[in-house]
Amino acid sequence: MMTFCTLFDSTYMSRGMAMYRSLCRQCNNFHLYIFAFDDYCYNFFSSNDFEHVTVISLQEFEDQRLLVAKKNRSSGEYCWTCTPSTVLYVLDHFEVDNCTYIDADLFFYSSPQVLIDEVGDDSVMITEHRYTDKYDQTKTSGKYCVQFVFFKNDKRARKVLEWWREACLEWCYNRQEEGRFGDQKYLDDWCTRFEGVHELQHLGGGVAPWNMQQYTFINKRGKVYGIESSTKRVFNIVFYHFHGSFFLSPIFFLFAAGYDKNIKGVFRSFFIPYNIEILRIRKKYPAINQKEKYEKKKEWLPYSRFEKKCCLWSLGIMNLCFWKT
Repeated sequence: MMTFCTLFDSTYMSRGMAMYRSLCRQCNNFHLYIFAFDDYCYNFFSSNDFEHVTVISLQEFEDQRLLVAKKNRSSGEYCWTCTPSTVLYVLDHFEVDNCTYIDADLFFYSSPQVLIDEVGDDSVMITEHRYTDKYDQTKTSGKYCVQFVFFKNDKRARKVLEWWREACLEWCYNRQEEGRFGDQKYLDDWCTRFEGVHELQHLGGGVAPWNMQQYTFINKRGKVYGIESSTKRVFNIVFYHFHGSFFLSPIFFLFAAGYDKNIKGVFRSFFIPYNIEILRIRKKYPAINQKEKYEKKKEWLPYSRFEKKCCLWSLGIMNLCFWKT
């Protein structure tokens, strides 16, 4: 069984639900542990009988050391601080062989089992950013992205996790300082610092705004494929990371803010399906709408022609009678 954990609060519930529903479509044998970072989020998931889900409240999860760190961190910094602790909590409290931390704004297009199979005899797997040169932030944000991090329930993985937890408890802020940044830059030397750490090779795990310029995308028989521009290598998309996507109104979304996205297949493969999924979730679960956060940054207006067309197409498709919620 694939075991995942994630964390988010009520303002991120639509993204978390989209991620969960995409897993349900692509996986038959998985379990998702959701760490609900406020009471509204916890109550929503507790009151709905979602298959393959266990929801965990802050009251259950937080220990004294986390509560001390919480006093001097922003809400975002505290979420980063908690990342390694969520995985440790799952390994300590549930009978699982492994656990993969996943960001709530991922969306799966095929089963992640192919990624986990790469681990083999290793104990930990991390995912490289694979930055396009134009957006290379390796020196500031790190070589690896805390978006999909796999840990076996063994001694080597626990050594990594416990070291990471201690580091994040000591320092985890949204700034660069002494070679550190958030919970993420700590991963830079794991392949040499620890034994049994594998760097993911499958290009379909970790397509994101900072690297999608290296590919074009096609849809074929219900599957999404990427084509690496430099080698013409074709690979199936496992997940896309919707970093930099914001809700500007109940209808209009901003996708991959600040990144080039005039790329063949991007809107059809990623943004339109994700937009539709969010709209469907809002329609089916009105409680989510009450906490939805809409950005109002004037510099993001007017919408680009591509995004406006994408959002209007999504709205039209979602409203067609055959589109199930």
